[in-house]
Amino acid sequence: MRYLFLFIALGVSAADWPTYRADSARSGVTKEQLKPPLQPAWTHQPLHAPRPAWRGPARRDMYNDKTSDLKNRQLFDHAFHVVANAKHIYFGSSADDQIHCLDAATGKERWSYFTEGPVRLAPTLHQGKLYFGSDDGHAYCITTDGKAVWRQRLAPKDYRISGNNRIISAWPVRTGVLIWDGIAYAGAGMFPSEGVHIIGFNTVEGQEIWRTTQTDVTAQGYLLVSKDRVYVPAGRNNPVVIDRASGKRLHVMKGGGGTYALLAGDALVYGPGRKGKLELVPGESKDIFASFVGNHMIVSGEKSFLHADRELSVLDRVRYLNLESERKAVTAQRQQLGKQLAKLRKEKSPEAPKVQEQLIAAGRRLDEISAGMKACFLWRAECRQPHALILAGDTLFAGGNDEVVAYSAADGKPVWRANVNGVALGLAVAHGRLLVSTHKGTIHCFTAK
Repeated sequence: MRYLFLFIALGVSAADWPTYRADSARSGVTKEQLKPPLQPAWTHQPLHAPRPAWRGPARRDMYNDKTSDLKNRQLFDHAFHVVANAKHIYFGSSADDQIHCLDAATGKERWSYFTEGPVRLAPTLHQGKLYFGSDDGHAYCITTDGKAVWRQRLAPKDYRISGNNRIISAWPVRTGVLIWDGIAYAGAGMFPSEGVHIIGFNTVEGQEIWRTTQTDVTAQGYLLVSKDRVYVPAGRNNPVVIDRASGKRLHVMKGGGGTYALLAGDALVYGPGRKGKLELVPGESKDIFASFVGNHMIVSGEKSFLHADRELSVLDRVRYLNLESERKAVTAQRQQLGKQLAKLRKEKSPEAPKVQEQLIAAGRRLDEISAGMKACFLWRAECRQPHALILAGDTLFAGGNDEVVAYSAADGKPVWRANVNGVALGLAVAHGRLLVSTHKGTIHCFTAK
């Protein structure tokens, strides 16, 4: 959930995976190299599988005028997404209302911490503490040893209702808790008519700094934070943009279908956009960045990796954007020349042939630009693993049905695959481990041989 250039150096050092999709940008990118082939290290099977709040897709996509083959846009709690440091793996459970801690070396449970409602999103690991929200309407801070530090009610009052076959707050925290520069951010509320609250609060004691209430859209899904803004996923709607310092609501993103969002530096990617297009929206403009029917986009350096149902591809983003800018300019010029030519012909002006030549030249340049934009796709590869995608060093890992597959980022060739128990919806890489979470609750750990 602004945006344009992100330069990520590839390294080999081990690193934590402190929040969902690695960072506040939800980039899905880590510098850590994890070279295939990998081998199974352990498998953890919780007693209960995830109990998602929303199990199926909408009945109709009004924006794209579709009533069939719709995808579920509410997948934030369909797997136990993990965060990890060198010694431990942490995840929240929508089934038993707990945060769980596993030993990273063995996968055995070390401890668990109860809340009063489902914990639907992954915690955030920050300076030796875990921050997370619960459907009980509270944000929590605990130590990495499972000891309580503070609990702060983000709901305006402690009022419980029946929701998703559970007893929950009327204002459940379903955005997770994300931290930037010592300030934590979260959203509480599911029903716009009751008020949906976006809150910035102190990480030390949980004290509220600002609160914004919205009455038009919900707040569900993982938050995104940049230097200046907070992006609030709104379920099936487009994300809301909040000023990070003041909490002032700036606007609702326009255009796309709002199924997911991703920050890349100061650039926002969310989609699918108009009629299946993925849109990148610099600032508040409505420029379309790339067009494809896709599921994910990984932005790294000058390249963008596009992930569709059956294909992986890589785009030279900088060149593409330059050509797209020129295409718009030449298209506008061509339209102007067309009007000018029509006028000159009506007047039987001797200047008409000259303008006609300019019009033809503009058309030729548009053809050249179109060919150049197609050539910006450096490679395309078949990929039948559409559910998750991350980039670790120079290897892409894709989650599929009962399998996870690694692809070379250089040429898209598959370099490793392994079977997993269920649909691989969550992927993470930390300290030499690939962690795969499935819809059955299973967490697989793979390490280099």
